[in-house]
Amino acid sequence: MMSKRISVRATSRLNNRRQAFALILFGVLFLAAAIILYLVLHSKAFNYPLGVLFFGLGMLVASALNPRRLGAAGWLMTMLGIAVFLFFGRFIPGNQVLSDYILAIGLGLLGIAFMARRGYISAGAVTPALIVIAVGVVEFLLAAGLTPAGFIPFMLSLWLPGIGLLVLGLIYLVASVRE
Repeated sequence: MMSKRISVRATSRLNNRRQAFALILFGVLFLAAAIILYLVLHSKAFNYPLGVLFFGLGMLVASALNPRRLGAAGWLMTMLGIAVFLFFGRFIPGNQVLSDYILAIGLGLLGIAFMARRGYISAGAVTPALIVIAVGVVEFLLAAGLTPAGFIPFMLSLWLPGIGLLVLGLIYLVASVRE
């Protein structure tokens, strides 16, 4: 019985490290893509509103290695990323942006509910609430004109998933070493 516990713990630790390395790899790839777009192709990396979407997709793909970590955040950020892409890509008019975000949050929460039913996350997960609060604060600051000048281009660019996934991977790597 004791050997089984140790092997389960070791497997979990290995999956946590693999997830951290996957996040770091995705972060480096997105940073390289942003640099290539900016320096080599002389294009602004924020001409393509894919930053939030790729940030969510990066977390979602990395969560395949350990669904208990980042599964809820990845699913919700991917849905919000689709909403951001549709709005800033001018696929939906500006007067429908609120319904677009509400629908994205609803679909994200529905996916999280399915994950909870399957046992991947517990009922006490606070990450979805923190993400929705952060989105609300950002939207409030945007509406009030209180964001820095380069904030929106950064959020829409490949710099966001590059830096975000790299930092998240480094945090998870440190956490997996401490376990």
